[in-house]
Amino acid sequence: MNSKVKANELSAPTSDKNMIKDAIVRHLHCSLGTDENKANNHAWWKATCATAQEYVLEQLRKTQKSHYLNDTRAVHYFSAEFLMGRLMSNNLHNLGLFEKTDLALKELGVNLTDIMEEEPDMALGNGGLGRLAACFIDSLATLDLPAVGYGLHYEHGLFRQEIKNGKQIERPDSWRDYGNPWEICRPESIQEISLYGYVETKYGESGKIQKEWHPGVIVKGLPWDIPVVGYGGKTVNVLRLWQSQASGHFNWDVFNAGGYVDAQKENVQAETISKVLYPNDETEAGKELRLIQQYFFSACSLKDIIRRYKRAHGDDWSQFASQVVIQLNDTHPAVAIPELMRILIDRAELEWDEAWEISTSTFAYTNHTLLPEALEKWPERMFKKILPRHLEIIYEINHRFMEKVEQKWPGDDAIKQKLSIIEEGHEKMVRMGNLSVIGSFKVNGVAEIHSALVKKNLFPEFDQLWPDKLTNVTNGITPRRWLKACNPKLSELISKKVGDDWPLHLSKLEKLAEFADDSAFQKEFMAIKYENKVALAQEVMALTGIEIDPNAIFDVQIKRLHEYKRQHLNLLHIMALYRRLLENPSYEMNPRVFLFGAKAAPGYRLAKDIIYAINQVAERINNDKRVKDKIKVVFLPNYRVSLAEKMIPAADISEQISTAGKEASGTGNMKLSLNGALTVGTLDGANIEIAEEVGDENIFIFGLTVDEVHALNTKGYNPSDYYYKNSEIKGVLDWLETDYFTPGKPGALASIKHSLIEGGDPYMVLADFEAYSDAQIAADKAYSDKDKWAKMAILNTARMGKFTSDRSIEDYVDRVWSLKPCDVD
Repeated sequence: MNSKVKANELSAPTSDKNMIKDAIVRHLHCSLGTDENKANNHAWWKATCATAQEYVLEQLRKTQKSHYLNDTRAVHYFSAEFLMGRLMSNNLHNLGLFEKTDLALKELGVNLTDIMEEEPDMALGNGGLGRLAACFIDSLATLDLPAVGYGLHYEHGLFRQEIKNGKQIERPDSWRDYGNPWEICRPESIQEISLYGYVETKYGESGKIQKEWHPGVIVKGLPWDIPVVGYGGKTVNVLRLWQSQASGHFNWDVFNAGGYVDAQKENVQAETISKVLYPNDETEAGKELRLIQQYFFSACSLKDIIRRYKRAHGDDWSQFASQVVIQLNDTHPAVAIPELMRILIDRAELEWDEAWEISTSTFAYTNHTLLPEALEKWPERMFKKILPRHLEIIYEINHRFMEKVEQKWPGDDAIKQKLSIIEEGHEKMVRMGNLSVIGSFKVNGVAEIHSALVKKNLFPEFDQLWPDKLTNVTNGITPRRWLKACNPKLSELISKKVGDDWPLHLSKLEKLAEFADDSAFQKEFMAIKYENKVALAQEVMALTGIEIDPNAIFDVQIKRLHEYKRQHLNLLHIMALYRRLLENPSYEMNPRVFLFGAKAAPGYRLAKDIIYAINQVAERINNDKRVKDKIKVVFLPNYRVSLAEKMIPAADISEQISTAGKEASGTGNMKLSLNGALTVGTLDGANIEIAEEVGDENIFIFGLTVDEVHALNTKGYNPSDYYYKNSEIKGVLDWLETDYFTPGKPGALASIKHSLIEGGDPYMVLADFEAYSDAQIAADKAYSDKDKWAKMAILNTARMGKFTSDRSIEDYVDRVWSLKPCDVD
């Protein structure tokens, strides 16, 4: 499938600089009640957003009318996260209005770059899962595919990270304090959602059993729409996010009687549902809230889909699965499966087999992890309390599925126990991963190796039962945001060499390979990298007060903080380099700046200890004159999309060092490589496919393979062997138990050593340390040869065409969704 959109076919072809300028001034006057003399940057930002939104909403209206008139089949992307970042730059680029708006504002005495800094990131996600969802809905619109994204309208999102005395402090991320100019409230589409209560069994006139759920609580879901502008500005789809509200009214009588808090109690409880992304689930109340969140947004979204379907098809359910496909992004929305069954059986009064055929023809599921702890399980008693009818339906789904398992593997109770949706143990648990596979017509992994491991290790019996169900769709990123918008000077250089339609056809970057040995092109390419490094150095100084040298290697590790991503492997190597310099001041190495960006989950103690350790080691090294600035370590606080957009264009080295077999895909690896950073990585996730594309000579691969990790685990992995065998490993780990990095607090960093030695080093940090150290020496040596490094960097950018999210979406269309583009006239 090839996009019909051309780079010059814009929704606003008649817009010129003067029209935009007039519209911005009009919005200053009429929308914001201020004028050019009084307006601050925030007001200019809002007025400019309102101007762009005029074009966006006009095209949204046309898109929705085209989809309605053509009665299109659409994909509905259910995700707990959508990490959208800032939208102004993205929307202006996709509309083709960025340069004209820049000129219009210059004539008004305003700098577009300055006012873009006024925009807060939409705090709707955490890491790769949410950013992938954002890239996908961008590509769906760009490819003219009918689609709606569905999620939660978090008031505070994850959290805003502050670093105090080296430690992570969580603060509310109040991204909507002053309103959001891109979102539209849709009170006409409010949904009511039931929770708690009990199920009544009734018998109809024919003796048929009927179930009626009597809820204990009803909550309203208020939809907020964020338009998603495709590149070229033709198709504008919608991201619909649900905000929770109390269904009752403010209790005036209680308030008048002096019960000021009690009068608002119901409202507060209801609004808590969409308050925060991933509430801490270490407590019973936190677990309950997470399950309610997942059901709330899934149920609201299903009701919304059914409302629109009925507008075109009435009560005829026979066309539902041919008009609607729902993609479950991980297991968070898996409760949508029993919810659709409940609607079809209890409300539409269909027979079970007919309802199950519709349901299993509607859902598809993306698996994002092989880690058992990330495959969600909920206590059965919690389901019974919050969603009693759904638990009954899950038991019925499981009962019928177990009959199929018995036919395939007669008398094999071990397989039944493994495949059952209900996990038997000291407490019965509902396995959402198994439910997702059983209730979907397709299941995909997100990189070739990940999908192979899903078939081989995670769901092998399901693959035997349904040989055509499990497939692969390798992740991708949108080059519109992750090159064109975030790295404008490199984008201009690329356009000069390959033409300006590469953001739609990323494979055209391959033409850059012809210039990889061209010294003039190498100089231009690396000069842009240097300018980006200068800009990042200024940002680092502003955020941390640390001065870094743009001539040094910028070594970047940006991703959420988790043991399997192995930020602590990076840290141990930094400490080892520091030791080498102290022991041998003439140790040869290029000056290097190690840059980290990461948030740790509030309840993840060791992850927070690793952040503390990075900051304490940084404090010591950065102020040690003996190092002579050969090493600098920087932890940038509150890592988010807008910060990534500044770090990625400036990176020389991309750290992708997860334990082989643990990272499903990764997308940061793609963004960094696309912008000319060289990967130091394991053969894990999409690193394998990146290595295939860029060539082994243009990437630094190290460490155990998936098979070697498995073999070592099977044999029995003993991290102490590496500790005693390698004096450098022993030296840096023992250092963590002293007060060298934490004066007056010996052992403050010891938890990292304990996790690696007494804790068994579950992610084989010590087993890979030596190979990692060798890879870093190889990278340092390569950087010393400036021409060679420039060639390698250019080839990384040139060979990333496969990793556009447009290709990922085309794969979904071909292998999963069976969608057709709808031309918006």
